[in-house]
Amino acid sequence: MPIAPPRTGLDRVLDDPDLLRVGSIALCTNYTAVTGALGRGVDALVTAGLPVRRLLTPEHGYWGGVQAGESEGDGQDEATGLPVLDTYGVSGADLDTLLERTGADQVVLDLQDIGTRFYTYTWTLFDLLCSAARTGHQVVVLDRPNPLGGVAAGPGLDPACTSFVGRVSVPLQHGLTLGELARWFNAVHVPEATGARAALQVVQAAGWTREAAPLGQLWVPPSPNMPTRTTAQLYPGTGLLEGTTLSEGRGTTKPFELFGAPWTDARLAAALAEQALPGVQVREAVFTPMFAKHAGARVHGAQLHLSDPAAFDPVRTGHTLLSTLATLYPEQQLWREAAPGRPHFLDLLWGSPALREGIDAGRSLAQVLAASPPAPTPPPETLLYSPTPTEVST
Repeated sequence: MPIAPPRTGLDRVLDDPDLLRVGSIALCTNYTAVTGALGRGVDALVTAGLPVRRLLTPEHGYWGGVQAGESEGDGQDEATGLPVLDTYGVSGADLDTLLERTGADQVVLDLQDIGTRFYTYTWTLFDLLCSAARTGHQVVVLDRPNPLGGVAAGPGLDPACTSFVGRVSVPLQHGLTLGELARWFNAVHVPEATGARAALQVVQAAGWTREAAPLGQLWVPPSPNMPTRTTAQLYPGTGLLEGTTLSEGRGTTKPFELFGAPWTDARLAAALAEQALPGVQVREAVFTPMFAKHAGARVHGAQLHLSDPAAFDPVRTGHTLLSTLATLYPEQQLWREAAPGRPHFLDLLWGSPALREGIDAGRSLAQVLAASPPAPTPPPETLLYSPTPTEVST
């Protein structure tokens, strides 16, 4: 007998609009906020008579039509006529002003996260919680399942490496939903940043546990380079390639599955295959990125094929990719240049210099993890779903 898919926080509100009848709404959302029938969440909320006054959008804009590090700017939603305010790159006092401009009583957030610390929707949520604590707005999170389930993996975050891909320390793969992260942030980190907590409500997803298999759940790509569930599952490991000079597959149909550089060759796939990484198989691949790193250049690299998601270890995979590259191509510059006065981008992704310095020194994964900030554990009272997140065995 088929198992019914989980009901998101959005669908629960549509069943019972009184869950949100506490005042006018500024809705922080994008195209991933869909109903169970794939209708736009904003349309459904307006049709249900809820007082949505403004739309707030994160990185990539409402429709996800722009690439990483970009947004669509302010504007107007064509279907509803609602004003759209762009929050990407806005924080602190500027975000406080933006919230006041909405004229709304509460910020309702509905976004599809993918369970990885360096995905920016998490930090849009964090910044809005901090602003709400300062301005007195209520925050309501319409929760959605974590597509990676309940497995936590990887290190925490060094305060010296904070950025918009990591404001505060959570595990690299955190095993939580945005609703649970909101409760954790609001219990611990928002008071540290602002001296107060936001008024927070989470409308929990119904019928989901961390053990739930994702098969059969519809997939709306949450950003332009997250086209499939497989991409999202590989991302906590292969996303670390963004901190290198290699193409991570942006500009191809298989981002975060294909990778390489004009200076890599057939040895890369062969060496990785010898490592027998759990949960993946490796294929030699040749591709030409249409944009981003090495656009227009012929790349002889490799593709990871996810064969067993339950066995996949993103942290081991990420370390193995980087250490293999450093061993095979010692004459090549592996790391992206750091921005002036900032840590290397890989350090921002990993959460500390430990991975980059460890690869340069030929250290094992165990040694790298020992030198990295330990992964923090969420307070038990902030968890909404069973079972408790489990650590992947590395």
